[in-house]
Amino acid sequence: MKPRNQAEYRQRRHLRIRRRVRGTAERPRLCVFVTDRHMYVQFVDDTAQRTLAAVSTVSPALRALPRKGRMTVELAKQLGAAAAGAAREKGIETVVFDRGGYRYGGRVRALAEAAREAGLKF
Repeated sequence: MKPRNQAEYRQRRHLRIRRRVRGTAERPRLCVFVTDRHMYVQFVDDTAQRTLAAVSTVSPALRALPRKGRMTVELAKQLGAAAAGAAREKGIETVVFDRGGYRYGGRVRALAEAAREAGLKF
């Protein structure tokens, strides 16, 4: 069945990725969700089916940052650094990256590179 729009195509791409990517307690899945205005990051242990840590641009620490309404690459970089900090607090050092079906470029790439620079391994 052919995808009808971009959202449906992203959903299919996400399901293809999720067939291979699994998070464990030692190496959780760093999953990303992007909207026009916000970005969300979660560290998920799929074996126990629970979220270990979560950070987003809606969280109070990042909500105070200056912005022009839309989600930008600069905000994604700051979110990546904040996500790495939250992971370190929970004792997470290595992760499996789940880009959520989004293309690896722009905001998703900026988030991943900032998390790597902040010490997260994937």
